[in-house]
Amino acid sequence: MSLEKAATEPQAPIEMLPLGDSAVIIRLGSSIDEETNRTVMNLSRHLEWKPFAGFIECVPSFVSVAIHYDPLLVKRSRTAAELQHATIFETVCARVQTYLSKEQLQASDQADRTIEIPVCYGGEYGPDLSLVAELNGLPEEEVIAIHAGGSYLVHMLGFAPGFPYLGGMSERIAAPRDQTPRTIIPQGSVGIAGKQTGIYSVATPGGWRLIGRTPLALFRPQDEIPSLLRPGDLVRFKPITERQYKLYLEGEL
Repeated sequence: MSLEKAATEPQAPIEMLPLGDSAVIIRLGSSIDEETNRTVMNLSRHLEWKPFAGFIECVPSFVSVAIHYDPLLVKRSRTAAELQHATIFETVCARVQTYLSKEQLQASDQADRTIEIPVCYGGEYGPDLSLVAELNGLPEEEVIAIHAGGSYLVHMLGFAPGFPYLGGMSERIAAPRDQTPRTIIPQGSVGIAGKQTGIYSVATPGGWRLIGRTPLALFRPQDEIPSLLRPGDLVRFKPITERQYKLYLEGEL
């Protein structure tokens, strides 16, 4: 699935769909673009700032937000008007509806974070760099310059803990997934799959084309917030040498 679908497509109506008996999915659009991402993030932030009674957490994704709630707490906190609802799901949808005004979905006073990710490109850290360059008729140095010259929006985390799906990569360095995925990809590997780029937050099997590796730990289970990156962040890549990579690992950079 491409992150670069045109933002000019008509805005899809907002949908509310049940997810089991204790969650609801709010579908806010049909195209994966920055405008839809802002809407997703604004809804998530408003819910976290001013949660309704029974709210547990929300999980943003490409075009939707999954809202998890405690059915018993929702039931106990029902107002007189809400007692007319046939189901707890109906009550939750009514409460969520109050967060869906145009003003709330468009306005946010939380600034985007910009996170710099150092990357050692090529060699043993990026074994597919030469292939990506060959597929696109570019020298390896230009692939690195194009990749490191972009600004990438974190649309969502998924696949593995802390794995960011990044939008904004130039089509000039696009490359297809490997037909035979590697059985293990090292933590920190930076890869390309189609028109997307991402970072392997943990060691895992995968089929993305590996062009580099970062010494930063993206998944930090010991921390209160275990992921270095969050949906809505902006990412910029900074090329580093192999020596600098090792110095980062040793804590000297």
